[in-house]
Amino acid sequence: YDAVNADLGIDMESGEGDWPDGLVTHTAGPTKGGWIVIEVWETQQDQDDFMSTRLGPALHKAGVVDRPKRAEWSKAKAHHHPRKASKTK
Repeated sequence: YDAVNADLGIDMESGEGDWPDGLVTHTAGPTKGGWIVIEVWETQQDQDDFMSTRLGPALHKAGVVDRPKRAEWSKAKAHHHPRKASKTK
């Protein structure tokens, strides 16, 4: 994950970098079996373009050859970024 993002020119610590056109939000984290990535895109074509021109080659360069276990597309009914502070902080 870190090597791929470095190759893409995206700093996940700061959130700065060369984010792809059409990406609305990106969330990722480790799981027992690898990684989970949840993204919201403006269009499926934006994601397809990013995969073919940038992400696919970066994954290959990092030695990632397995296909995702699951990939789904769904049209969102709503998408929000609530900024309410957690009571557990």
